[in-house]
Amino acid sequence: MLRRYRVVIAKPGLDGHDRGAKVIARALRDAGFEVVYTGLFQTPAQVAEAALQEDADAVGLSVLSGAHMTLIPRIVDELRARALDSVLVFAGGIIPEPDIVTLKERGVAEVFTPGSPLDAIARWLETALDSREQQPA
Repeated sequence: MLRRYRVVIAKPGLDGHDRGAKVIARALRDAGFEVVYTGLFQTPAQVAEAALQEDADAVGLSVLSGAHMTLIPRIVDELRARALDSVLVFAGGIIPEPDIVTLKERGVAEVFTPGSPLDAIARWLETALDSREQQPA
């Protein structure tokens, strides 16, 4: 890891199942990331504002409610509205493959589904952020 990256983990929408988000937050913290967990029931604007206020390098979104095609693109739009285009967005949850393709087309870097190994997620995030860090400004 080139430096200690700051990651905001968020639970947007009305989905109250936060165990996965907490597990990811802890795994990333244990892997050396600085993690900020926003808690439950965040609006897209609140998630983007947290990313801005926390100077986040990445935003991880956990959506299990089925509202991923509404919430995640809105969060990407809110980040862009705050000139946070460089913030890496990744997501996790029960998301069908066709929706994963669409989300990636909308700016989501990666989507992890249930059963994804925690160490693989941490390695992917480190590699993705290191790669961005090394790109010329």
